[in-house]
Amino acid sequence: MTHESALLVAVPAAEPAVARHRSRFDTSAAVGVPAHITVLYPFLPPDLIDADTHATLARLFASVPGFRFTLDQTRWFPDPVLWLGPSDPAPFSALTELVVAAFPSYPPYGGRVAEVIPHLTIGDGAPRAELEAAEAEVRPHLPIETEATLVTLMTGPPPGSAPTAARWTTVATFSLA
Repeated sequence: MTHESALLVAVPAAEPAVARHRSRFDTSAAVGVPAHITVLYPFLPPDLIDADTHATLARLFASVPGFRFTLDQTRWFPDPVLWLGPSDPAPFSALTELVVAAFPSYPPYGGRVAEVIPHLTIGDGAPRAELEAAEAEVRPHLPIETEATLVTLMTGPPPGSAPTAARWTTVATFSLA
């Protein structure tokens, strides 16, 4: 089975608000990916991640100060996709730009999107009415205030492509300055 990798900022503070909904409506949750905001997906194929990759990522992320952020809005992408957005997406965009500058052969979402919008997916592909009900249950938990101090490198099967027995695992974490 083919595996892939991702760089993300896990958001454990959001789990009480979104975990139940993500387990029903987000295929990445079913394979062990925590509530998160993506820095870069897909990243390198796992068999290309080596000590030099780890050293480069450690150096990149150590150059960025940790930051506080607030998830204060629910929003929608087409298909439909329900997500939480940070009040200030700039720090997440800066992390993505930093990694893409170092690894230009790996654009966000494989180059399939014109604009990368930092977000925490609650659910995708479910009937809109079910996602709207989830949105109504999540909103009273907002705002969620927390801090980004780590970027996590995970590997696993493409979400939605494998039985749930195939899980994503943490390969490394990199501290922000």
